Amino acid sequence: MNNTNLRIVSIDVLRGVAMVMMALDHVRDYYAPTLFAVEDLTRTTWALFLTRWITHTGAPIFVLLVGTSAYLYRSRHRLNRGELARFLFLRGLWLIVLEFTVMHFVWWLGPDTGWLASPYSILYGQILWAIGLSMVVLAGLVYLPVAVVGAIGALMIVGHNLLERWSFELGILTTNPAELTVAQKLWAVLHVPTRFPWLGDHWFGVVYPLIPWVGVVALGYGLGPVFRLEPERRRRIFLWLGLGLCVAFVALRAINIYGDPYPWTAQKSPLFTVFSFGNCEKYPVSLSFLLMTLGPIFVMLALLDRARGPVARVLAVFGSVPLFYYVVHLALINATAGFYFYLRWGQPRWGAMMYAPYPLGYVYNLPVVYAVATGVVLVMYPLCRWFADVKRKSDAWWLSYL
Repeated sequence: MNNTNLRIVSIDVLRGVAMVMMALDHVRDYYAPTLFAVEDLTRTTWALFLTRWITHTGAPIFVLLVGTSAYLYRSRHRLNRGELARFLFLRGLWLIVLEFTVMHFVWWLGPDTGWLASPYSILYGQILWAIGLSMVVLAGLVYLPVAVVGAIGALMIVGHNLLERWSFELGILTTNPAELTVAQKLWAVLHVPTRFPWLGDHWFGVVYPLIPWVGVVALGYGLGPVFRLEPERRRRIFLWLGLGLCVAFVALRAINIYGDPYPWTAQKSPLFTVFSFGNCEKYPVSLSFLLMTLGPIFVMLALLDRARGPVARVLAVFGSVPLFYYVVHLALINATAGFYFYLRWGQPRWGAMMYAPYPLGYVYNLPVVYAVATGVVLVMYPLCRWFADVKRKSDAWWLSYL
């Protein structure tokens, strides 16, 4: 493709798909929190499990396309490696700051909450933190050949489950969090979701450890040149790559030896046995989880390359302003959920309500989740379209960080 200024629509449409699924997942968190993990096959229902499971591709889509977008940004603006590294480093730091300031407040928004007013006064390292750190790492990797960066990412994805042994040997999950050593805390940041004290009575919670998300970013960067191929050729590559990863997932999961810390088992019904097969670990994300999600993602990239029509245009608008969507949609969900609980249960509930006390007689309601998620997506469309127009018409440098 000779015109490097041409925006690849399939990328924005795919991100838009992820945003719709993300709205569904976050509405479920705030409007229908459960007293149990929805992945717990001994307590969940088929509808609740599938509502959670279909949203799993959201995070891998965002993280993979961070690397791809970095490669295309360099091509579009004709940056040398130093200029790209500087952009990635600064934007990565910005996302980390945003996670622990604006997004912390948005997650725990309420009349009685402050910057460090979440349960146990914990700052959580979530998706923006993982993407930000991965961009900082990618800022160093871009000095290597593109193919080498992609290979490093692939090796990290395939081999990182071997690191689980270190996590057990270091005793991170069996040690009192208040007594974790510096080495244990650093390893937790890399590979073990946990929490530990970091500033007086305040704690830090690792939700998205860095490994292997940095590998997914590196893989996306390494695949950047494929997006500049002629459409028919890149569609074939992505289709066969996606199908190959799907086959690899089924084969690896069937062997049940490596790729996920929790082997699948026979359940109370054939349907729930299938659920067990696909119930792969996300925290930290396992090889099986990534094969299960990246395979369909590449197939979608191949199919969405031809996407046209009103639905594709709406999704592309969402995908063109992902950070704006992420911040605003979560604030909208959180703010309205408090009023919903007041109207239904007679008491307001604010902040991340999956951690708050449940009202007497509370029962989650999935139809409400789907209705509210639809409403959130509809409200976000004109807002995203407005902001996309602002970005398109302005040359302000700071807009590239939003």
